[in-house]
Amino acid sequence: MKIYTKSGDSGETSLFGGQRVSKDNLRIETYGTIDELNAVLGLALTEISDEELADVLVSLQNDLFVVGADLATPISNNGKDSYITRIDNSFSERLEKLIDKYSDILPELRAFILPGGSKGAAWLHLARTVCRRAERKVVTLSSSVEIGTALVVYLNRLSDLLFVLARQGNAVNNSPDIEWHK
Repeated sequence: MKIYTKSGDSGETSLFGGQRVSKDNLRIETYGTIDELNAVLGLALTEISDEELADVLVSLQNDLFVVGADLATPISNNGKDSYITRIDNSFSERLEKLIDKYSDILPELRAFILPGGSKGAAWLHLARTVCRRAERKVVTLSSSVEIGTALVVYLNRLSDLLFVLARQGNAVNNSPDIEWHK
């Protein structure tokens, strides 16, 4: 299978379902940011040696493919999008359980912390900021097209989880979180 199709050479691309849109379309920009987030998680994985944490990150990468497909597929009333898995509340509920699990084993936060510590944690902090940008883009997109309501909730929980996982990444590497000082 060839990786190039030449169908995008004119500055347009296809959404799932066949609709052609400009490559600078907000929907494309939004799921492109999800793709960027997934790539940052891939970089974080190169620095994470803890198997449990790595497994969580891989599961998040798989989720992000679902998010991307959800965003790339306009919601239709005629059922043509029924083959696409959509993000629903179960995705966010799973993230909440992970947040609670790791929050319970980490030391209580008593100060703001700066992004950093171990390399893996630093990458996870970067992933958190990219996730927040993706969340903002989804909110903006939702003002002009119909998207699943669970997407914003999922991305909000994901950014919280990435913060907790960055702290866990530091903990498993015996690298302290860096407290912010005025």
